[in-house]
This record gives sequence, C-alpha cells and structure tokens, in this order.
Amino acid sequence: MLKVMMVAVGGGIGATTRYLVSTWAAEKFGTDFPYGTLIVNVVGCFIIGAFMTLATEKLIVSAYWRLLVTVGFVGGLTTFSSYSYETFKLLQDADIMMAVYNLLGNIMIGFFATWLGISVARLI
Repeated sequence: MLKVMMVAVGGGIGATTRYLVSTWAAEKFGTDFPYGTLIVNVVGCFIIGAFMTLATEKLIVSAYWRLLVTVGFVGGLTTFSSYSYETFKLLQDADIMMAVYNLLGNIMIGFFATWLGISVARLI
C-alpha cells in the first residue's frame, strides 16, 4: 500500500506542476503553440535521466523514492496524451509546420534532455 501512496503523492505533485507550468507558458508565450507541454516533457526527460542515473549508479535510493519521483512525479508531470492530442489538433487546424515543430521538439529535445540529465548525474 505504501508503494501506491508514493505514486499517488508524486503524481499529484507532478500533475499540479504540469498545470502551473502550462498556465504560466500560455500567459507568457500565448496559445498558438503548446509550449507548456513541450516544457514539461523536456524537463521530465531531464529529471528521469538525472534521477535514475543517480539512483542506480551513484546513490542507494529506496524503491519507494524511485516510485515517488519516476512513476509518480514524472508520470504526473509529463504529458504524452496531451502532446498527442495537441499535435493532432494542430494538424486538424492545417498548421502542419507547428505540428512538425511539436513532434520534433518533444522527441528530439526530450531525448537530448534525457541524455543531458544522465550526463549531469554522472558528473556528480
């Protein structure tokens, strides 16, 4: 039961963070492009890369903390379903270039952020 609670707590914090970042990004950059989704996906990629590298290569981290951070927080923070829907809507609105930017941005920058997180964690 403790594992479920750790995921629930982390997920609640992650989902709340996603909402706050998305709201902030929409106010700061507008709503023509889903900047909030891109930001949380890239940050989530960095966090999971750095945290799992630290947790498995540098430190001894309890499975409970790994569940809280990766499955809970990062799972609640990142938004693949939102990303997919927003990309579909961009295509539906005939904004093909924005859809391509969204696809490539989340995949390429997210992959880079994961690599960066792993690299930074290995330097620690």
